[in-house]
Amino acid sequence: MAWVALVFAGVCEMFGVAMINKFHRDKNWQSFVLLVIGFGSSFIFLSMAMKTLPMGTAYAVWTGIGACGGALLGMILYGESKDWKRILFIMMILGAAIGLKLVA
Repeated sequence: MAWVALVFAGVCEMFGVAMINKFHRDKNWQSFVLLVIGFGSSFIFLSMAMKTLPMGTAYAVWTGIGACGGALLGMILYGESKDWKRILFIMMILGAAIGLKLVA
């Protein structure tokens, strides 16, 4: 169950990052509220996961999901660069997160 909570925390982190971008573009209170909900939910799910998982592992995986997801959302939704080197490094981050899951 802790790993499910951790994945939800990462997805909420991705949502929060996307809402930062939306807030910078729109500058309205709805975007700000969604930003707070995204990051607040992310911290709640991370806290739930850390009741069982080691802090270092949980934080590294959560950060990896957020970083990779944010980069992918930028590529898909906002036309950011899809250079092969960028994709390679995203895959390396995901590989490291999977490795931590295998050894934790």
